[in-house]
Amino acid sequence: MEPLLRMELRIEGRVQGVGFRWSTVGRARELDLAGWVRNEPDGSVLCRVAGPAEAVESFAAWCEGGPPTARVRRVVRRELPEGDGFPCPFELRR
Repeated sequence: MEPLLRMELRIEGRVQGVGFRWSTVGRARELDLAGWVRNEPDGSVLCRVAGPAEAVESFAAWCEGGPPTARVRRVVRRELPEGDGFPCPFELRR
């Protein structure tokens, strides 16, 4: 069984108002990942994601570019400890 990875991603740049969250939900569900995504007051997008390490890494790599309408400047990754609950399927939060 592949090890599970839990990660928080803060995506900075022009990522609000460009369909980033909806695209993120679609990509995460394609990879069968658990977690959520939301807009932050500072203009960034925050994701918490969990699943097989390879799928989480693929998702994080996708976030580096995002949808064509986004302009990602930086993605800050932080691995999370076990124990945090993650909804499945991946969901959009407001």
